Amino acid sequence: MITQDAPIFGLLLACLALVFHTARLPRFSKFYRFVPALLMAYFLPAILNSVGIIEAGEGSNLYYVASRYLLPASLIMFCLSIDMKGILNLGPKALIMFFAATTGIVVGGPVALWLVSQIRPDVLGGDAPDALWRGLSTIAGSWIGGGANQTALKEIAQAQDDQFSVMIIVDVFVANLWMPFLLIGAGISAAIDKRLKADASAVEALKEKVEHYQQSIARIPSFNDLMVLFGVIFLMVGLAHFAGNEISIGIATVFDSILEQNPSSSVRFLSSLESHFFWLVFLSTAFGVALSFTPMKTYEGAGASKMASVFLYVLVATIGAKMDIGELYHSWETYWPVILIGLLWMLVHVAILLAVAKLIRAPFFFVAVGSQANVGGAASAPIVASAFSPALAPVGVLLAVLGYAVGTVAAVVCMEVMRYLSGGG
Repeated sequence: MITQDAPIFGLLLACLALVFHTARLPRFSKFYRFVPALLMAYFLPAILNSVGIIEAGEGSNLYYVASRYLLPASLIMFCLSIDMKGILNLGPKALIMFFAATTGIVVGGPVALWLVSQIRPDVLGGDAPDALWRGLSTIAGSWIGGGANQTALKEIAQAQDDQFSVMIIVDVFVANLWMPFLLIGAGISAAIDKRLKADASAVEALKEKVEHYQQSIARIPSFNDLMVLFGVIFLMVGLAHFAGNEISIGIATVFDSILEQNPSSSVRFLSSLESHFFWLVFLSTAFGVALSFTPMKTYEGAGASKMASVFLYVLVATIGAKMDIGELYHSWETYWPVILIGLLWMLVHVAILLAVAKLIRAPFFFVAVGSQANVGGAASAPIVASAFSPALAPVGVLLAVLGYAVGTVAAVVCMEVMRYLSGGG
């Protein structure tokens, strides 16, 4: 097993190189027509980790570096060519599908808990310190917002540490099992839209407009172009880190002071604002949008979105390298009621999404990005959006930021319903 980051990073990039080399070969054309390159960029590292060739878990810094440095840089570069008017022209369906995804999580938790309780009544625990609803509420926080919201729910629900570790396993594996279906769906979105009787013209118009703009300013990047691009982008990343750290510390200090004076204060519902990562994503997105109104927008012609895609694929590979398919099997043996709840929960989420999409005739793009903006957050929503087209990545970014904003409040609603079903209040 390889545990050092440097050789693991080399293997991950080799996987990406293999995927994109084979993707342009005629004999693999049918394969990649149904299996997106993005999905293979995710699964090859997962296979390496699952069979024991690499170990990129808690001891590795690869995901941290990719998510804290490459992700914000890619968000800024994707937003350089953002067309805010075009995004607004997408209409209300994007927001409707986002909140349908949120509703699917809020409703899905209690439904899944009730269903499993019919065969395993012990999953209901009343108001006991180890009652399952406490741990499940942290999954709701993660799937609607992100890590910060998940941590907030751990404190609000008073979930125990050993229970929390089990919930992380369920969270990661179920979410990671759902993402490949979205990537596959991106490759056959036209057929799905036909089944949904959806009008995807606004999405296609935005994609074509951005792609046409990219082509109109395309040029062979010079050395100076690349130096200026990376200099400005990573300066913005540095500023986002610095400002995000100061803001999160300041807000945490204010919240601590309020809670000290009033322990029952509702400021806990806003605890995601204490997260440095939340502000990093928010500020990076804001900086990118701001730069799109400056001459830096022309650096899209020098390959800004292509470099953003490279960074994003590296992030995808590091996410895949954290997945252990074998561990899922062993976890199922030990924690199958909890994993079953997670799987049923996700099925309810998907069912509500598809039902709403069918009702309002929303294109599959809104289904996929709305779901991933909730379940995956800023790290994977732009990944799913870019599977449709790199030009659409900013839509995923903006919806993911919204997920952080509503995550804790919506998850608390889910928690209270699960608590009631469990006989805890």
